[in-house]
Amino acid sequence: MSLQSNWITFALASAVFAALTALFGKLGVVGLNSNLATFIRTVVILAVIGGIVSLRGEWQSPSSISARSWLFLVLSAIATGLSWLCYYRALQLGPVSKVAPLDKLSVALAIVFGIVFLGETLTWPVALGGALIVAGSIIMVVF
Repeated sequence: MSLQSNWITFALASAVFAALTALFGKLGVVGLNSNLATFIRTVVILAVIGGIVSLRGEWQSPSSISARSWLFLVLSAIATGLSWLCYYRALQLGPVSKVAPLDKLSVALAIVFGIVFLGETLTWPVALGGALIVAGSIIMVVF
């Protein structure tokens, strides 16, 4: 399998799991505080990923990880945690068919952030795709 098809496979799998996250999350927060639900989700994720890293023998000494990697992984974790807290509260308050599309505006934001902060190039297909995501999210939420 080529490198290109490998990342596409994982990205598509991510989309499937993200869709299941919305469905299961909506069902899971019924009658439960959304912050506690996020905590439970986080503990389960920690156990699952810890098991995967252990089974694959991928542990390494924390001191072998660069300060830059630590900084950005910690910032990513904080952003993820805040995203999850907001997402679960939104699922608790609104329909999954409207919450999920708004959440996916993160794709359009990631495009902008990639251009601004990482120097990525904006191509017409990426610009059009991002615009369609924004338009689709607005249509799904407003109408």
